[in-house]
Formats: sequence, C-alpha cells, structure tokens
Amino acid sequence: MPPETSIADAGTQPLPAASYTGGAGPDAEARRRRERAAQRRRAQAEAKRSRAAQRVRQPPRPPARAAAEHRSSLLIMVMTLGLLIAAVAVTGGLVAASRRTQPVTLTAPLHVYPVTQSAPGQCPAGTPGITGQASTGPVCYRLSQGIAIHKVSDLRVQRSKGTGYDVAVTLRPVDRRAFADLTRATVGRDLAFVVRERLVTLPRVDMAILDGKVVVTGPPDRAAADRLVRELKGR
Repeated sequence: MPPETSIADAGTQPLPAASYTGGAGPDAEARRRRERAAQRRRAQAEAKRSRAAQRVRQPPRPPARAAAEHRSSLLIMVMTLGLLIAAVAVTGGLVAASRRTQPVTLTAPLHVYPVTQSAPGQCPAGTPGITGQASTGPVCYRLSQGIAIHKVSDLRVQRSKGTGYDVAVTLRPVDRRAFADLTRATVGRDLAFVVRERLVTLPRVDMAILDGKVVVTGPPDRAAADRLVRELKGR
C-alpha cells in the first residue's frame, strides 16, 4: 500500500524566498527614492526659513531723515562737480600759461642798433650803416654799436589803444638789461631793427624800456602787423 500523504501539510509549506521579493522590490525602491527626495525638499525649505529668520529687517527711515540724506548727497555731488570744473580750469590755465611762457626762437638774430644820423641815398661802401626805404626814396642810416637777440619770451600782434595794431615784443631776462641800457641812451632817437642785413622797422624811443616789454606802434592794419611779426622772426 502506498504511503499516505497529508494535503494540509503540503499547503502550509513555506514558499521560496524569491517568491516574496520578485514583485514587491522595485516598488519599495521607488518609495525610498521619493521619501529621500521629500526629505531633501523639507531640509531645503527649513534652511530657507532659518536664513529668513536670521535676517534683521531694517526699520524704515523717517521722512525727515531721508530728505536730509538726499540733500546731503546732492550737496556732495555739487561740490564734487565744482571741484572738477575748477581743476579743469586751473589745468587749462596752466597749460595756456606754459605755452605763453615758452621762448620764441627767432629764425635769424634780431639786431638792434642806435641810429646816429641819416642821409638821403644809398649808404656808401664801407659805411657803418644800412639803407632803408622812405617815402622820398632810399635813406642811409648810420648805426652805432647795438645788441643781438636770438630768442624772445613773446612776440605777438595786439590791438592798439587808438586805431590800428601794435606788435608787442617781450624780451627774456638775459636781454633786458642790455636793452634797458640801449634805450636809456637813445631816448628821443631811432632804433634800427635789422634782420639778415635788412632794415625791418625804425621805431623812435619815447622812454627807457626797463622791463623788457617793447611795443612797436604804427602798422595800419592786421596784415601789416602780421607781416612785421614774420619779419622780426626772420621768416
């Protein structure tokens, strides 16, 4: 007779472990990922709340204080702008002054001679003089010992006090004493301004010039004054 079997025993036998995890494993892993993500979000939210709580909220400024600060800012801006404008003006003035004070180098030396006498006609050969052109024709101007000027502090055209133009020459300190001695000895007489053996102008000395500021009057118009400046420079 075959051995008896028990149905109840067969139904209560435990299943293999694989039969418990084969269908539930992926769902559990997904739940764990969702839980970790939710935890991270909660931690981030908590950190934001903590930082917001740590901030100190600045109380609003009173209107009077805000207005005073605004006026103070405007005043500082105006003062800064004023200082900048003043600095630019001073810098421009210094640049212009430096340009004016730069010496003017003459292309050829300017010789200044006292005129001892004059006579109509050309100067004879060997005569210590120079021939100039007057309204009546050539004139011989006899000259005595003079000075030579190679540079001047300034040389320009300016409007005369009356009508017409003047040519203003400012001598350097190195030439002022010699020119002062020359004009002191020739008051009421003529000085011959000679460049390259050519008589450029023949001004009369009204007074001794001690400060080195020479004003040659007489050019009738601006063109004649500009031409005189070029001739004095040796151009």
